[in-house]
Amino acid sequence: MSSVEAELREQFTEAFTGADYPITGQMDLVPALPNGPRTTFTAGERTLTAMELASDLSGHQEFPYEDVESLVDDAIAGLKAEDVI
Repeated sequence: MSSVEAELREQFTEAFTGADYPITGQMDLVPALPNGPRTTFTAGERTLTAMELASDLSGHQEFPYEDVESLVDDAIAGLKAEDVI
């Protein structure tokens, strides 16, 4: 696991732990974000806004999610598939 992946995984887990599970769509995650859609995630030299994240992950998520771990796993896999990380 790269340091960028590890940092993003940690930040995603922290941000999305407070979501009201099960999550049935991306909009269910917005209330959990500390700055709503303006929330940013930074790892190494890579910065993603929540809006960019939603766009990059479109088509890579399989809702509903019952827990933060499976959500974060799919988010990381989607970012890798899109060559974002």
